[in-house]
Amino acid sequence: MTGSGGRTGPQPPSPRGVWPALAAVLFVAALLTAYFLLPLNRLGPRRPVLSWTLFVLALALVAALMLRQIRGVLTGRPGTRPGLVIPLLMSLSVLVFASGYFALSRHPGEFAGLRTRLDALYFTVVTLATVGYGDITPQGQTARVMTVLQILYNFVFLTAAATALSRWIRGVVEARTEHDDEAQ
Repeated sequence: MTGSGGRTGPQPPSPRGVWPALAAVLFVAALLTAYFLLPLNRLGPRRPVLSWTLFVLALALVAALMLRQIRGVLTGRPGTRPGLVIPLLMSLSVLVFASGYFALSRHPGEFAGLRTRLDALYFTVVTLATVGYGDITPQGQTARVMTVLQILYNFVFLTAAATALSRWIRGVVEARTEHDDEAQ
């Protein structure tokens, strides 16, 4: 590939491509910071209706936004930014489940081994990855239902989002390849 001035080789990333990626990293860092600082201790057994309402609303909002991005990729809607938005929504869904697990862990007998927010985040990622080390286990019926809900959510929404994202990336790569071939 020939760059400016007749140089060949890989070109540095354009500033236009670096800023959105940096913004995404900062946004995920802000989400993680919020996860560790929000007063989640106020949720759980003392306020079950509020806890479940917030959990369901947060999951529904993330799912709706994810479906919008997926639809945008499938229909080729201009202005869709799946390369930026889908990974952020996937990260947010992980944090929603981790928050739910942490709040639920306040109920005696629901989880064995889940005591901290980091434990909840770890359990969420292990469940997402279908690894299942067995060091944290849902023992109560509510914890098991929530874990099944996460597995189903992963199958439906995260798999569809990852498929749409890979389709979008493939399209971007093909378009750049065609553009490079035409330029030569």
